[in-house]
Amino acid sequence: MKLTTAEALVRWLLAQRSETLAGDEVPLFPGVLAIFGHGNVLGIGTALSRFRDELPVWRGHTEQGMALAATGFAKAADRRQVGVVTSSIGPGALNMVTAAGVAHANRLPLLLLPGDTFVNRAPDPVLQQVEHFGDATATVNDAFRAVSRYFDRVTRPEQLVATLPQVARVLTDPADAGPVTLALPQDVQAETFDFPDSLFETVVHRVPRPRPDARELAGAAAVLRSAERPLLVLGGGVRYSGAGARALAFAERHGIPLVETTAGRTLVPHDHPLHGGPLGITGSTSANALAGAADLVFAIGTRLQDFTTASWTVFDESVKLVTLNAARFDAVKHGALAVVGDADASLAELDLGDWRVDAAWSARAASERARWDAHITSLRSASGEPTYAQVVGVVNDLSAPGDYVMTASGGLPGELIGGWRGGGEVAMDVEYGFSCMGYELAGAWGAAMALPDRVVTTLLGDGSYLMLNSELFSAAFAGHPFVAVVCDNDGYAVIARLQEGQGGTPFNNQYADCRTVHGEPPRVDFAAHAEALGCLVFRAGSVVHLRSAYQKAREAAAAERRPAVVVIRTRPDAWTDAGAWWEVGVPTSLSGHPDLVAGKSRQLRHTRR
Repeated sequence: MKLTTAEALVRWLLAQRSETLAGDEVPLFPGVLAIFGHGNVLGIGTALSRFRDELPVWRGHTEQGMALAATGFAKAADRRQVGVVTSSIGPGALNMVTAAGVAHANRLPLLLLPGDTFVNRAPDPVLQQVEHFGDATATVNDAFRAVSRYFDRVTRPEQLVATLPQVARVLTDPADAGPVTLALPQDVQAETFDFPDSLFETVVHRVPRPRPDARELAGAAAVLRSAERPLLVLGGGVRYSGAGARALAFAERHGIPLVETTAGRTLVPHDHPLHGGPLGITGSTSANALAGAADLVFAIGTRLQDFTTASWTVFDESVKLVTLNAARFDAVKHGALAVVGDADASLAELDLGDWRVDAAWSARAASERARWDAHITSLRSASGEPTYAQVVGVVNDLSAPGDYVMTASGGLPGELIGGWRGGGEVAMDVEYGFSCMGYELAGAWGAAMALPDRVVTTLLGDGSYLMLNSELFSAAFAGHPFVAVVCDNDGYAVIARLQEGQGGTPFNNQYADCRTVHGEPPRVDFAAHAEALGCLVFRAGSVVHLRSAYQKAREAAAAERRPAVVVIRTRPDAWTDAGAWWEVGVPTSLSGHPDLVAGKSRQLRHTRR
């Protein structure tokens, strides 16, 4: 079949299918987000136009925002479907590098198709081309190599035959999932080749469920049975495997308390007697207390990053660690006894017989969580200027079981992770692998695409809103509704907290501590701005008003099929604290600050480890 490189690529995208966790067959690539420039408009742009009825193309307004939307889409689709983003070379391509980092850090599939410079070099140099004096083959797209699971520059049409199976492999592999970058030189996009018909045959990609090695599983079972105070830690791999119910049944069978990581949040019903809450710095004192008392940690589907482990101070020094992960890279970390395999399949084969832990240890989960719940309830019922905890409480109270809630950066991850009370459905996306400001709005656009029949709510601060808000118009224009709750607290409040909490002087975070030539600097009217971008807008002056405004926003967004933005002023100095240590680089000049003394012994212990 004689096609241009771009036409062949689009035909291949259309031929790829995927099987969801529920067993349904859906398109692997259900749509493309595009901004066209001279490097892609006549190649991939023409091909997408030709197949526009079969492959929807959505127009974005920043390349980073589009790629973040595609990342949020993949998360909401449990990695069973993949967003595709195309841009021209130059600033358009480089704008997507940050989003590629988000997808890479969070192990989420994303297909990026940036244009590239002419292979034939006839019009050398072209607009937006950077020139490397010592390497004529380098282009700005080489910046994607550090944040791609798979990278290829297609310099001949026939190379697609070899590279496209690898693209599909990476995007659907439970261990290797992440961003794929295919750099497409604009002259090659337009070249033709007689592609084999077999390249365009329908393929249904079923995410593999690798079984664990029998010896690894037997070793893990023996160590688990020897534990007196084991603790299950459930991560994002449990979610993507669809193993939540299996993990909960395993815990119930053996009486083992469970806690959740950021990516595993909402896997366990909040009120379950074995649920200890979320683990780590942005988690709960209940889960952290259980972690500190555990003699064995069984971590499933998690890479145990520093926010989860409180920089490795949340566990006792003598704790044994068993890991179950689809990626051996993650399973072997931290000297763990590693089991490599799919979470659901591996738990099905993990046989501990009739062994159960002591009932007192099982019961401790509920008692610890009850104290944490009482603390959260007190924060939600406080009087005065609204706090993040109260905003989360209102959204939590008014959300339905099928709703989806999101955040990414600043202080809201700690409030949402630590304070949310769910029913056990997978209903949360806290982008805290890369903590990308601006993901909150763009990612919500992607989640709304993936979940058209569910209410998506994203929570963000004024800093994130100002960082990247253009995709509010993209979502309003396209007709993808979600609710955004914007908390205005005059700047980068959570970084100010870190700065001052470690002994630093307030500087350049809150507006009051920034340089300005104005006696009274200008303020942003977020409601007016969101309205100008085509959104429905609701203002809230108090927690009581927020309940009414948020309920109206939910109803209006669904009815009018566009984003609804709720704006509320919040305190910049009220936080939910899980009481955990986080190791950051503190200057020697600040090391004697009284606020740091309590953490010194734990820091020293961590250093010894």
